[in-house]
Amino acid sequence: MTRRRIILALAGVAFSAAAFAMLLPKARRALEVLMAQDDPARLSDVQLGKTLGPADAPQASAVVEQNITQALHANDADLANSFVALAGDKNIPISKTTSDEVAAAVAADQSTVSMAKKFASGLVTGEVDDAASLTGTVAGDLFVFGDTRDVIREGKHLVMGENVDRLVLGLASAGIAVTAATYVSAGGAAPLRAGLSMVKDARKVGRLGAGLTEWTGRAVRDVIDTPVLQQAVASASLAHPSQTVGAVKAAFKAEKAGALVRLAKDVGRVGEKAGAKGALDVLRISDGPKDVARAARLAESKGSQTRAIVKILGRGALLLTAGAFNLAWWVFGALLAVVGFLFSIKATTERLTLSWIQRAKLKRARRELAARERELANLAQGDMTAAQGRAA
Repeated sequence: MTRRRIILALAGVAFSAAAFAMLLPKARRALEVLMAQDDPARLSDVQLGKTLGPADAPQASAVVEQNITQALHANDADLANSFVALAGDKNIPISKTTSDEVAAAVAADQSTVSMAKKFASGLVTGEVDDAASLTGTVAGDLFVFGDTRDVIREGKHLVMGENVDRLVLGLASAGIAVTAATYVSAGGAAPLRAGLSMVKDARKVGRLGAGLTEWTGRAVRDVIDTPVLQQAVASASLAHPSQTVGAVKAAFKAEKAGALVRLAKDVGRVGEKAGAKGALDVLRISDGPKDVARAARLAESKGSQTRAIVKILGRGALLLTAGAFNLAWWVFGALLAVVGFLFSIKATTERLTLSWIQRAKLKRARRELAARERELANLAQGDMTAAQGRAA
């Protein structure tokens, strides 16, 4: 019975040790993710380590090279350069040929002619694609041209009962009100102004995430007095911009614009560190203002690498994609295995000790019994000798 109990205890030790060895890698990774969940930069490092593997592994180089090639084929030199920056930071080797191709693409993209065309495109159309077009868009919005153009276009649809993008209309109206603050602060509100422009243009080109679109729509409704705005857009005209601006500003409720202003500032911070395309990528994957705020912290830490990180991880670069409860279970499972191992060791030690004590007692009892038997034998021998002496 004792031997069976010892075997069961030893089996518990072996099973707990094997379970811990199997759970340890996943538990360690889960613990790293849980500890980094409030730090986007650290979280992205953990997630990249899981996705790419060791820096010197062929998989890491293959993933980076493949993404660079895809970016170059899509004429996105900025994204390709972001992957080069990521590879340099993570010590992931890439071929010299690839590096040269990226450098050439970046040089062509940043040429004077190309930058001038993009600036003009951003100024006229108001669509943001990169730093140059963003500069043109912001310039147009700073001179009220861009926002006024959008207000008039969408306002006419509103007045005529046609389909209207109320989100673009509201953001343009908010932009007109914010522009005055930009001038007053001598450019100190430029990130806010740029952020509003990027949110507005992300909406135009369909790169504003569904969750963020819904949230921004609610925020715009809170800060815009719709009846006053309808009256303003009914008489809006590019020929009389000052009148249009004054009428639209009257519809803006500055006291309720705090949340929208914070969102625009965070978008502007992303644009400053990761570029306009980085900001648009963030707006595409974000589900709300908290995601954008986390992206701003990521961009401030990772800079030009941000686009590559977002391309690889998606929303996983900003927050936990796996449930915290599931991750905690891996850690809890490993702890259970440790506890089971310790209890099994304790039980094994107790049963081995009990077995040793029982054997020691049994040996001592056998020695005492043998000694008693010898003593009785000696007494019997003495009695026999005495009897023989008396008989003689």
